Amino acid sequence: MAKVYWPYFDPEYENLSTRINPPSVSIDNTSCKECTLVKVDSMNKPGILLEVVQVLTDLDLTITKAYISSDGGWFMDVFHVTDQQGNKVTDSKTIDYIEKVLGPKGYASASQNTWPGKRVGVHSLGDHTSIEIIARDRPGLLSEVSAVLADLHFNVVAAEAWTHNRRIACVLYVNDNETSRAVDDPQRLATMEEQLNLVLRGCEQEDEKLARTSLSIGSTHVDRRLHQMLFADRDYEAVAKVDGSVPKITIENCEEKDYSVINVSCEDRAKLMFDIVCTLTDMQYIVFHATITSSGPHASQEYFIRHKDGCTLDSEGEKERVIKCLEAAIHRRVSEGWSLELCAKDRVGLLSEVTKILREHGLSVTRAGVTTVGEQAVNVFYVRDASGNPVDVKTIEALRGEIGHSMMINVKNKVPSKRWKEEGQAGAGRGWAKTSFFFGNLLEKLLP
Repeated sequence: MAKVYWPYFDPEYENLSTRINPPSVSIDNTSCKECTLVKVDSMNKPGILLEVVQVLTDLDLTITKAYISSDGGWFMDVFHVTDQQGNKVTDSKTIDYIEKVLGPKGYASASQNTWPGKRVGVHSLGDHTSIEIIARDRPGLLSEVSAVLADLHFNVVAAEAWTHNRRIACVLYVNDNETSRAVDDPQRLATMEEQLNLVLRGCEQEDEKLARTSLSIGSTHVDRRLHQMLFADRDYEAVAKVDGSVPKITIENCEEKDYSVINVSCEDRAKLMFDIVCTLTDMQYIVFHATITSSGPHASQEYFIRHKDGCTLDSEGEKERVIKCLEAAIHRRVSEGWSLELCAKDRVGLLSEVTKILREHGLSVTRAGVTTVGEQAVNVFYVRDASGNPVDVKTIEALRGEIGHSMMINVKNKVPSKRWKEEGQAGAGRGWAKTSFFFGNLLEKLLP
């Protein structure tokens, strides 16, 4: 019988172009007085823009301007960035990290080198199991979820939750409270999943989307995963009251260059570019050129795109869907009103205890972040009252008095800004600030 010989395929062939033309990254602190320029040149590949933006935003850097060009086989980007205080990036560790991850040695695996606590997956945080939750939001839901986990002896070491259009998406990292190891007992995990689903579906109606709990496998950036969960849940279809000003989004076709051109004008905020690029990427659109600018409270972003099949957005239905999805992506992370930053020694049931107190004061959590630094837990909650209205000062002061004796608490109030257009004309942006969600003032005090 004749032998069949298959052609040999070198596993390194896929990376040959990158090895021949390695990527380069330069950090320029001399060309501009107000910001640091990050220049990235490399071979073009699908998703490369999102990878670069993800690295910069995970470092809590603010992108004030950006110029993107990736037509053809080469990718050339220039980002104007500052730290959260609006200063140039001068920290040597941060600069080294950017050069390492985006440069020749680490660029091929840039998506695998994010800051700790920014990934979803059983293996991404060492000895932790990750849980994904999607459900209809209601006051006290996060308290009920954390109580179930505490009763089953799961310790929450990190979590992030977003709410939008009456839906909540949440990713939690948990481990066993005695061994501090990932839980791999199928029976125990099944029990946890069953009890969480009972809690999540307690308020579901027959005509509502189903709630669900799942153990995540694989490794997706947590912010991107939350966008994906809400997008799959079709949160963009609902019409609901939103925080902040309404973004203005238009889509036109550039027949000369065969692109669809998306223009976004809205109130600026941290990670705005990431949220837009993430959504376009997950909707299978490729960004070929882009210009991003911000002035005071106003952001203007222009993207030249095509679908991955090479087609532009020709139908009005497709354009309307993209506009709705981008509006949802922009609003998911917007939170106005009171935010509470809480810091305490980490212990089992801490999240359950804190969220119970919030619930008892009639507060509803609109967005939450939980992280652990050494033995310290840092929790950040954006809150409103049970009806979705701003919380009055008396309630905040009562909460501060109850919690303040057992943990550090930092209270902030983001005052709803005027329409960014009016502020731009007046030349003022009072009441608006770019703030880091996970790495705020409390967390900085814990870092060496």
